[in-house]
Amino acid sequence: MTARASLAVVRAKLLPKGARPPAPPSRDPWLLILRENVAFFVARVEGQPAACGGVLLVPGRYAEVKRMYVRPEFRRRGISRRILCELEAKARELGYSILKLETGARQPDALALYRSAGYAEIPAFGEYVGNPYSLCFEKRLS
Repeated sequence: MTARASLAVVRAKLLPKGARPPAPPSRDPWLLILRENVAFFVARVEGQPAACGGVLLVPGRYAEVKRMYVRPEFRRRGISRRILCELEAKARELGYSILKLETGARQPDALALYRSAGYAEIPAFGEYVGNPYSLCFEKRLS
């Protein structure tokens, strides 16, 4: 499965029931992850795509975790933590010392993962300012 196909799966899972994805695809925000300044990873288990995640590089400022997702049948195996570690390593490798992220306030598993991985809650940043359903986090990379 390609990165584009993996993102289509994530998008389908996160859209509200009955909602239609944005169109046209050339402006689809889910596909913006497949652009310059983004490193995108797909984790596979026995050849099947199990999880994905990306890191957006904001030149001279910080890196941001984007589109982390683990398919339900592959959860509770430590895959999300491994993806997060890869994203941190990539950001560090590229010279970034700060990694930020946004997650939903109603995603207890994601919140637990980020907190246990050393992320501290910060005020909303960028496009997340004013969104009552967003919680933002940051980690200093050593």
